[in-house]
Amino acid sequence: MLELADVRAARDRVAETARVTPLEYSHTFSAWSGAEVHLKLENFQRTGSFKIRGATNRIAALSEAERADGVVTASAGNHAQGVALAASRAGVDATIVMPEYAPIAKIKATRAYGGDVVLNGVDYAAAAERAREIERATGATYVHAFEDRDVMAGQGTIGLEIVEQCPDVDTVVVGVGGGGLISGIATAVTAETDARVVGVQAEGASSVAESLEKGRIVERDAVDTIADGIATRRMGERPFEVVRKRVDEVVTVTDAEIANAVTALLERSKTLVEGAGAVPLAAVLEERFAYEDGETIVPALCGGNIDLNVLTNVIRRGLVERGRFLRVRTVLKDRPGALEDLVDLLAAYRTNIYAIEHDRASKDIAVNAAEVELDLETRGDDHVRELLDALEDNGYEVEVLV
Repeated sequence: MLELADVRAARDRVAETARVTPLEYSHTFSAWSGAEVHLKLENFQRTGSFKIRGATNRIAALSEAERADGVVTASAGNHAQGVALAASRAGVDATIVMPEYAPIAKIKATRAYGGDVVLNGVDYAAAAERAREIERATGATYVHAFEDRDVMAGQGTIGLEIVEQCPDVDTVVVGVGGGGLISGIATAVTAETDARVVGVQAEGASSVAESLEKGRIVERDAVDTIADGIATRRMGERPFEVVRKRVDEVVTVTDAEIANAVTALLERSKTLVEGAGAVPLAAVLEERFAYEDGETIVPALCGGNIDLNVLTNVIRRGLVERGRFLRVRTVLKDRPGALEDLVDLLAAYRTNIYAIEHDRASKDIAVNAAEVELDLETRGDDHVRELLDALEDNGYEVEVLV
């Protein structure tokens, strides 16, 4: 099993490549939660993710013969970039197999860091199968994203930094996909402190809680989440062994809650994270696990690599969750002034209109009517309820679309 000595040894190997990332107290999220929230900003890491730590440690352990044959791996994006950069800095050839639907930004970044990218399959499992084929055909060393002791140890260096930066930490919250990150962090944190470690999965890619309950690894048939960095069907055998012993609890959050956390970090902390990086904060804000007022909590924000098209959708969803955006549909009489009356009502309730779509040709309405869809900027859940009540009171039948 992974031990503290492995993590400490990894720290020396990764020091020249991986940055010591900041840990910052958040007044906003502390006020919202009642806890003392300190954000571990691993999204500021080189390549935008913690993965550079484990990749660097693994490649540093290669023999000369293994270095000559190169490395191969599979990844949805962050591990890909970490391996590509670590291999490039070590003078080792790297082939990276990524799912065909991996974020474009991550594919481009992996190539820019020097990796030879191969696209295969719809998810991590399919990409990993192809990477194993390349391993057998070429003799390259497979650098697993989480099922590797050196990789786990490298990720655990985050735990050492957390303990040093926040000695009074009570709870460390970590996102869970394959389990390499949380197993490394938990090994460091539980060996050095009495703090507990809480794992968080996306609801659409959750298998760990059930695995812990059954005492064996449970594999999902498929995954579906905006948190692509932790979108794995199952966790690794080695991480599972560590998690069972050193992680106190594993909880889940929904994609809507993840989007809300991403949006809140952007707006209040001026910090960009991807979905997988936001899950720990989402679990804190949604109180997915019990904590005391004033408890010192460190959510590890472990990735900032989000595709801009995905970010647009995530922000919109986050605004919806916070009552800041509303899309509605209603039907107006097709007569002069009908649309103006509706707009005047919205203005009276201080509602900003982003867009209006006016359709007289819909087959679902009367010939003398017009269907209207509106994108509205609202000011919170109370304002949304007030606005919808006003529309109903004025005779409008409104369908809320988002």
